[in-house]
Amino acid sequence: MLFRQLEPRTARTSAEVLKFALWPFAVMTVLNRVFIKAINGFVTDDYRPVYNASFEFLNGRPVYTANFDSVDPHYLYPPSGTLIIAPIAAIEYELSRWLFIGLNALAILLAWYLLLRLFKLGVGSIAAPALLLAMFASETVTNTLVFTNVNGCLLLAELIFLHLLLQRRDLWAGAALGLSIAVKPTLAPLLLIAAARGQWKVFVTAIGVPVALTAMAWPLMQDPMEYFTEVMPYLSETRDYFNSSVGGNGLYYGLPHWLILLIQVLLAGTVAVSLWLLYRYYRHDELFFVTTSSGVLLTASFVLPSLGQMYYSMMLFPFLMSVVLRNSVLRNWPAWLAIFGFMTYDKWLSDRWQSTGRALEYLRVTFGWGLLLIVVFCVLGDRYLAARREGRLRFGLDPAWMASAPDSRDGADKGAPVAAPTRGTDDPVTPDEPAGEREPALK
Repeated sequence: MLFRQLEPRTARTSAEVLKFALWPFAVMTVLNRVFIKAINGFVTDDYRPVYNASFEFLNGRPVYTANFDSVDPHYLYPPSGTLIIAPIAAIEYELSRWLFIGLNALAILLAWYLLLRLFKLGVGSIAAPALLLAMFASETVTNTLVFTNVNGCLLLAELIFLHLLLQRRDLWAGAALGLSIAVKPTLAPLLLIAAARGQWKVFVTAIGVPVALTAMAWPLMQDPMEYFTEVMPYLSETRDYFNSSVGGNGLYYGLPHWLILLIQVLLAGTVAVSLWLLYRYYRHDELFFVTTSSGVLLTASFVLPSLGQMYYSMMLFPFLMSVVLRNSVLRNWPAWLAIFGFMTYDKWLSDRWQSTGRALEYLRVTFGWGLLLIVVFCVLGDRYLAARREGRLRFGLDPAWMASAPDSRDGADKGAPVAAPTRGTDDPVTPDEPAGEREPALK
């Protein structure tokens, strides 16, 4: 059956033309990223400090010994993460790195499939090769594989969590999230979505798993307290290199502290309003609410706190995929200008216009994340004001025309029936979805 699918055929429809054109590009891009770029590696090596720390842990020696005055990658995983990842040092470094690249590539491919299923899309849809190509052509996937870090596994944990959360299998959803938090707290903001949906059992395993793993790792480590006394204070500091957060770029360009704080407060305000509107008017539109809220929360967690690196953007794939929903907040060009800023693998450093090129390269991620938050705020705010002006807030924020708009999923643009717009929460009637690399600032 597989070979029949691979049989060369002449496309008979526009959809087949696109699929036949996209699949070779997608597959060859995956192979290039995994077997060429990732194996070649780069001067930035996130894997070496993790491997060295795992080796020290397995041999009963201290692991938190990094010199934080240097700009080299450091080992920053907590004791629970150390316990989980330590087996990578059981074999020699090069083979271990290759296997870890393979593990992340497999995790990303599984996440790709789960992302399609989350939006009820199949591998036979046009979206399948388009999404696969977009993912592996992006900076976030490319550098995750090239630098060899764990973000691919975190993306898989996020997709498993979202699937289980929507199925209301709370304990298992929390376990998936808890395993990711045990290694890196990147996905911790997603707990707020579970809280907003009243799925409190998620917290039992989401907190219990990392706590249990920490308790198991503690007696096996020589220096577990150093994580809390040395690593956590370092993580809480805003550094002016390899950092695309507002604070990081503000320090790099010498902005006054009050201006950095003002930008952070204004962006936090847009996030708060967006989340309130999503909760008040969209929480019963489960897929839209969960994917959009997760995108807002995670983007805010990248751009507002002390550290945000470009390849964190991988966790936004579920949000970006929500563009297929008819009421998506991403169906406008400013949203995709923002996404270009933090997803593209392009480099904007210029030999001819060095100062301008450097600014474009270093600021595009920060501006992209910030613009995305502003776009969500503006779209939701405009819908709210229009609905209030027209006296239809009790029916939700979506305008009437949106009920008949295609949502781009399989069958939706082929005359399949579309659902009525989600009603607001006041309606009792049940309704029928790294940072751009740069040198540290001169001291």
